[in-house]
Amino acid sequence: MSPLDAAFLTLEDEQPEVSMAISSVAVLEGPAPGHEEFLEAIRARLPLVERYRQKARQVPFDLGPPVWVDDPAFDLGYHVRRVALPPPGGDAQLSELMGDIMSQRLDRAHPLWEYWVIEGLAEGRWALVSKVHHCMVDGVSGTHLYYVIFDESPEGTPGLPPDEWNPDAEPSTLDLTTRALRDLLRNPVEQARMIGRALASPRAAAQRVMDAARGLPPLIGALWPADASSLTGPISEHRRYAVARAPLSDVKEIAHSAGVTFNDAVLSAISGAYRSLLRERGEDRHPHTVRSLVPVSVRAPGEEGVYENRISLLLPYLPVHLADPAERLRAVHAHLAELKAGGEARTGEALTTLAAHELFPPVSWGTRLAAHLPQRQIVTVTTNVPGPRRPLYLLGRRTLEILPYVPIATRLRTGVSIFTYCDQVTFGVTGDYDSAPEVEGLARAIEREVEALRLAFCPPPAPPKRPRPAGTRKPARRAPARTRTKRAEPHPA
Repeated sequence: MSPLDAAFLTLEDEQPEVSMAISSVAVLEGPAPGHEEFLEAIRARLPLVERYRQKARQVPFDLGPPVWVDDPAFDLGYHVRRVALPPPGGDAQLSELMGDIMSQRLDRAHPLWEYWVIEGLAEGRWALVSKVHHCMVDGVSGTHLYYVIFDESPEGTPGLPPDEWNPDAEPSTLDLTTRALRDLLRNPVEQARMIGRALASPRAAAQRVMDAARGLPPLIGALWPADASSLTGPISEHRRYAVARAPLSDVKEIAHSAGVTFNDAVLSAISGAYRSLLRERGEDRHPHTVRSLVPVSVRAPGEEGVYENRISLLLPYLPVHLADPAERLRAVHAHLAELKAGGEARTGEALTTLAAHELFPPVSWGTRLAAHLPQRQIVTVTTNVPGPRRPLYLLGRRTLEILPYVPIATRLRTGVSIFTYCDQVTFGVTGDYDSAPEVEGLARAIEREVEALRLAFCPPPAPPKRPRPAGTRKPARRAPARTRTKRAEPHPA
């Protein structure tokens, strides 16, 4: 694993209340498939996802990064669960079940994924919860799994490869330790080679160093704590979940009319929702109250199917102090443009790349230490992942919508994930069960804020003039009536 992938496992090790699984809910038209039918469909696609039959093994004393090894005892039935919602099978029941599912950690003794088939949704629908550990995928590669497991037409995907999987023997703890020690001894040689490659292209190396250094000031500035609020603090093991929805056309029209990006528009709506939440709690809203971690994909084209994390970050403040939706959107746009121009994401990418070439023990020990430090810099996480624009199908059933989920950790009591599918934008709101009971209210506030932005930047057109009934003449225009001036009477003597 890369140091970034390993960090998500380490975070779970050091924070017992945290589950670092990412997830989504695909809601499909009915009827739900039978259990054996669904198992066969997933089994046919296992050759396409190597990680689904591998488990993570950690090396003693962090001498080396965790490794992926084949699971000789792999049992597909363990990973596919089935449950039914209580009536009426609406958003409230689905969200409550989602909170329960995501409160539980994935078992490290097995490959780190689960599918949950959910029956009993209203209107004859069913759902599939895809739960995968963050050490395996990020948002982009997690979305790519939909193209692997689902079909792009009701007829299915022809030509699936035959399953010729023959698991390798699982290495012993002694084998893992020996390999890690060998890699530690080789590390100086690898670093020398890396320096040699840099010296072979000094101009390109110097440019990369300059780009990385330019983003250091904003990253260093992000070490300053955000203003205190109830949005951060200790969290429990249990989660709440809620969903907000908006037409994709509305958000795109807002962005186009305002001259900003799609991401600016959704972050502005989320900013307004957090402002409402703070106001309801009777708390102050200042410019430095809510700093969000915003993941940024650094994948090269064609790397969507690489199942590991290829992300950097931005750390903007959300302008919860501004009451006007239009002013908030302009502030989000200006702040993000400033961070992008400053190279904050490039610096983050350079640091994670450099960590992959360093000795793993000090990198891992630093991660473990950081997990216990009082984190007051970041207040929430907001992640935006573009999804499929065309309908997807599973066993001939059309996917109606996809609802995203983002995990929370390190004193973050709420998080919001944004996902686009076909013509809809969905917002998945995650909250700590004990300290953030208002996730449903936060979701509804996001919907109101999108509508407020639409009214601010895309006012409804004037109603058309009512046409005259056929056969009627346009009334003749009358000349204004003349006013007769009354003749003045002589004044009596």
